[in-house]
Amino acid sequence: MPLIDITHSPAVPDKALRRLGAVLPHLVSVAVECPEEPYDHDLQPGDVELRFRQWGPFDRCGVDVVIEVRSKWTESRAVNRQQRVDTLHEAIIEATGLDDVGVYLSLPVASWSQGD
Repeated sequence: MPLIDITHSPAVPDKALRRLGAVLPHLVSVAVECPEEPYDHDLQPGDVELRFRQWGPFDRCGVDVVIEVRSKWTESRAVNRQQRVDTLHEAIIEATGLDDVGVYLSLPVASWSQGD
């Protein structure tokens, strides 16, 4: 289950943020798909978590939108993580029209548990 934090400038329009929220679950799921965790294209609640945060008064950033993706480490994800994040970055730009976007993909050793 990927966790996605989106930090953005106050200048980014709400329409663009709504579009980002609509497309990110699928785009990230495609980007982190692997044999250990295949993507069945049927996202359920809890499969992908999105958290949006507008910059605070002390935040400093070089791009208008920073998207941080955390998904559990697997060897098959790790071997081509740069290709995965580059492809995800391009897909986000294409799907949203946003061009000042940075994407950070982190693959920590982790576990997840969720009730029924």
